[in-house]
Amino acid sequence: QVQLVESGGGLVQTGGSLRLSCAASGRTFSNYHMGWFRQAPGKEREFVAAISQSGGSTYVIDSVKGRFTISRDNAKNTVYLQMNSLKPEDAAVYYCAAKDKVWTYSKSTYYGYWGQGTQVTVSS
Repeated sequence: QVQLVESGGGLVQTGGSLRLSCAASGRTFSNYHMGWFRQAPGKEREFVAAISQSGGSTYVIDSVKGRFTISRDNAKNTVYLQMNSLKPEDAAVYYCAAKDKVWTYSKSTYYGYWGQGTQVTVSS
């Protein structure tokens, strides 16, 4: 079992920044690829970003490219999502997720472990 706990969400103005953190426990963190997803009210959960076990490979969706950065610190068992130039359409509950084995990342069904989510609100 892997336990994931997100933090760092909050209320920010348009154009502002937040850094989300996801702390993992329970298993060897570096064995897991990590992803960030988000879900806005009335919408499906959306993939946002992913990072491979070592951190050597990352991917972010086009709508956040150049604004969001995913990173990880395996010594601290933590994955981060740095979000800059936030827009109202970025507002959602953000979830981190973990998967092992194959480096596939864009579908929620690939991930076996999920955090409880952290709310991001962007005021216009």
